[in-house]
Amino acid sequence: MPPKHQSLFELNQNIKDQLSQSFPTSYWVVAEISEIRTVRSGHCYLELIEKEDDSDQVKAKARATIWAYTYRMIKPYFETTTKQALTAGLKILIKVSVEFQEVYGFSLNIKDIDPTFTLGDIARRKLEVIKQLEEDGVMDMNKEVELSTVPQTIAVISSPTAAGYEDFVKQLENNPDGYKVHHHLFPATMQGDDAEQSIINSLDRIYQYEHIFDAVALIRGGGSTADLMCFDSYELALNIAQFPLPILTGIGHERDESVADMVAHTRLKTPTAVAEFIIENISSFDGYLMDLQEQFVNNTKQLLNEKKHRLDIAALSIQPQLNKALSQKKQYQSEAAQRLDFITRNYFHKQESFFSHVKESVHYLTKKQVRSGLQKQAFLSTRLKLEVSALMKNQHQKIQLSQRTIELRDPKNIIAKGYSITYKDNKPVKNLNAIKAGDEIQTLTNGGKILSRVEKITPEK
Repeated sequence: MPPKHQSLFELNQNIKDQLSQSFPTSYWVVAEISEIRTVRSGHCYLELIEKEDDSDQVKAKARATIWAYTYRMIKPYFETTTKQALTAGLKILIKVSVEFQEVYGFSLNIKDIDPTFTLGDIARRKLEVIKQLEEDGVMDMNKEVELSTVPQTIAVISSPTAAGYEDFVKQLENNPDGYKVHHHLFPATMQGDDAEQSIINSLDRIYQYEHIFDAVALIRGGGSTADLMCFDSYELALNIAQFPLPILTGIGHERDESVADMVAHTRLKTPTAVAEFIIENISSFDGYLMDLQEQFVNNTKQLLNEKKHRLDIAALSIQPQLNKALSQKKQYQSEAAQRLDFITRNYFHKQESFFSHVKESVHYLTKKQVRSGLQKQAFLSTRLKLEVSALMKNQHQKIQLSQRTIELRDPKNIIAKGYSITYKDNKPVKNLNAIKAGDEIQTLTNGGKILSRVEKITPEK
């Protein structure tokens, strides 16, 4: 005969009875959602787990159910309080009853949930990520990366279909000043379980072209707190903090600052704000250039006015010197004429004395000598006339030559012939030793004055 036995149904029924007796009421339980799905009937099915504190090893697992009538109350209550949906990865505090069905086996029936516990757990995990980043010494690394003064080549991480990305592009391309900003999209999933790794992959692709870009814009168009949980992850924050280009975040949530915002170079509220920040940086530099231009023009005008004033002073100082030189030349000419007149008068006086002496000597000559003397006198008279004429002509030529020399040496005539006079510090330059490279010199020519700067001096070989 077969041993005493019972059917599977009887065994499961006994287990059900024992569990009902051992767990007659409901219990508050802490667990992590591993899987969650909602069916068309409105029921919600979950897989709950508990992990080891020091590892991700699962040490407990159970199926759970939230029946439709309960889920319709629990779901909006939880989401309104926490600002996020029930999703995998959340730790929750739930009120459950232990159920056992002969066909489906062991499960937990969720009757209530405490959303404040989940809020505290999320905050705790966020603080742990921040603490780990600080211990790693990377919290401010991206902030220390220098942002280009004119960021005009931007790598964009976003979803190509996101409204926030469209707003970002419109703001860049339709800026009122018409600045040209080049941008290239590196598509990524911006929410859900795959978002973290997708964004990291986009950062890796940008890293291959880091020499092309000035900055990275990490943008998305807002969303629920649950959609933004990936931006509090340690791995994503670590990649952002250590990235060699400055990262500008515009994740689109104003109330909470994500860990990604905290480690990024600059945190802005929205994608539009990121675009405005870029345009504002370019506009500030443009204004700086305009200020430099205006300052340069003003300084140049001032310098020209100063140089003109110095030229006017130099001109006023040169004119008296020219007048003095002309006066000295005229005085020299007058003195030369006086000397010439004195020499001529003295010569004629001597000749007159000589003729008088000859006349007196003639009276003592004998009558025989009268004719010879008269002939000699005539000869001497003719010779005297010739000598006087020659002397007068010679002196006249000397006077003309002196006058011509004076005229040729007149500075005005020298300048009129194409020559010029060079001055330094209002003094004539007589040789190359008086000037050096970099000196300012004034050149007086027939047409006016020239102000110049000595670049190079080449002596004659």
